[in-house]
Amino acid sequence: MAHKPSLLGRFVKITADFAAGATAAGILIVVLIQVVSRLIGAPVSWSEEATRYLFVWMVFLGLAAGFRTVESARVVVFIAAIPSVFRRLAVPIYVSSSILFFVLMGWTGLSLIRQQIMMNEETATLPIPMWVIGLIMPISAILAILAIFESLKTNRELIQLPEVGAPPQVELDETDAFISKGHMS
Repeated sequence: MAHKPSLLGRFVKITADFAAGATAAGILIVVLIQVVSRLIGAPVSWSEEATRYLFVWMVFLGLAAGFRTVESARVVVFIAAIPSVFRRLAVPIYVSSSILFFVLMGWTGLSLIRQQIMMNEETATLPIPMWVIGLIMPISAILAILAIFESLKTNRELIQLPEVGAPPQVELDETDAFISKGHMS
């Protein structure tokens, strides 16, 4: 059974989910500008680059959002094949390997940002320094680590492997489900 999200969970949700939604909306707007500008014969040079960078931000924010709702990839078949003594290690291995990955991703992102600042890199057509684009790597790494801790508190049963033969029990939080009881047929 899913628990009510904590303050940390609400922070991660607002930051990751809504920011990813905002970047998706930004992509839609920029692509529409690109299409209309080409139709009227005055194409804008910055639209393809802006779409690419917004997409990069959306992917990294979506990665953090996925860990909040435990929608990350796991090797369930492999875990189910090992003896039950070792299955108890599934959650610690999942958590520690995920955190290690995001620590390395954040560190790599900070190194990239430092290099971009030293080289004074700028985007090709937008008046934006490249470190602003690279900033999403450490931001999403922090958000994903916070999301992992939140999912341990609120959705631990989704992280754990269910007993052999038992179907997983999944309950959606009303704020995460788009179908309300009144609209189901």
